[in-house]
Amino acid sequence: MATKSKSRNNYKKMAMSPKEYQSFAKSMEPPRSILGNCLKAFVFGGAVCVLGQVIQELYVNLMGMSQEAASNPTVATLILISVILTSLGVYDKIAQWAGAGSAVPVTGFANSMCSAALEHRSEGLVLGVGANMFKLAGSVIVFGTVAAFFVGIAHLILGTGGQ
Repeated sequence: MATKSKSRNNYKKMAMSPKEYQSFAKSMEPPRSILGNCLKAFVFGGAVCVLGQVIQELYVNLMGMSQEAASNPTVATLILISVILTSLGVYDKIAQWAGAGSAVPVTGFANSMCSAALEHRSEGLVLGVGANMFKLAGSVIVFGTVAAFFVGIAHLILGTGGQ
């Protein structure tokens, strides 16, 4: 923090301990309603699930797919909707309201990938989009792959055959 010196028109540093700074920063934070934030996240996350169920029922009833066969195109449709909303700048506004409810479903993962791609597109397709969109999502992909490997090993050892 700096103040103007009366004798000179330059700034001098003020000493502030870490505890004083934390107290100051905490006093400047806007109040948060934890219950309200949880409720918003629950509502949006539930709305994404309901939308997914509606899309799956459309695939089952209009296209004659089985429930299992309709699951992959349902996820792809949710991802497409998320990417379109991110590209239009709408998903970020939804995320401001919904908080964690927008980050947890597959739509949040698609949003993180698309946002990084949009942000770095001026750097080129390979070094910009390709290299940067996996910075955040790469760890999720690696964790999912490693976890699937270990679950497969556990099924092999237990003899359940993945069932």
